[in-house]
Amino acid sequence: MSVVTYIGLGSNLGDSRQILTEAVQNLATLGQVKTSKLYESPPMGPQDQPNYLNAVVRLETDLEPLALLDELQRFENESGRVRLRRWGERTLDLDLLIYGQESIQNERLTVPHVGILERDFVVIPLLDLDAEMQLKGQVLKSLPILEHPTVTVLDNEDWAH
Repeated sequence: MSVVTYIGLGSNLGDSRQILTEAVQNLATLGQVKTSKLYESPPMGPQDQPNYLNAVVRLETDLEPLALLDELQRFENESGRVRLRRWGERTLDLDLLIYGQESIQNERLTVPHVGILERDFVVIPLLDLDAEMQLKGQVLKSLPILEHPTVTVLDNEDWAH
């Protein structure tokens, strides 16, 4: 039974566009994918690092949540993921944002992902994929953070092909 999931992608080290393209190709091995537009955003944490490239992928998969998380972490590691500091630079960050209608909270995974509603670099790409999306009772397109977005569109939905 396929579940619709949404995965946030981010990179600000190395050839970020190539790294994110490979991440989408890897995700496509897990099920049917659809990509948002590609965005550039300022770093959320320390400001002495490059801007991020961000996108969201809609993935239909048969994997259970923790099995999907394992695959995402494997893809991060295979891309040479390095965590230098909290909210610091990274070659690849894959976050399981939404897993169907499920609410999951355990030591390894919280879904929906904490902080989605405060991050325009997540909300805007989610809206690319579903303009009417609602989460936790909130209509995403009416969130206050969208009034002053910090993201810039770099490419349309075909950037990963």
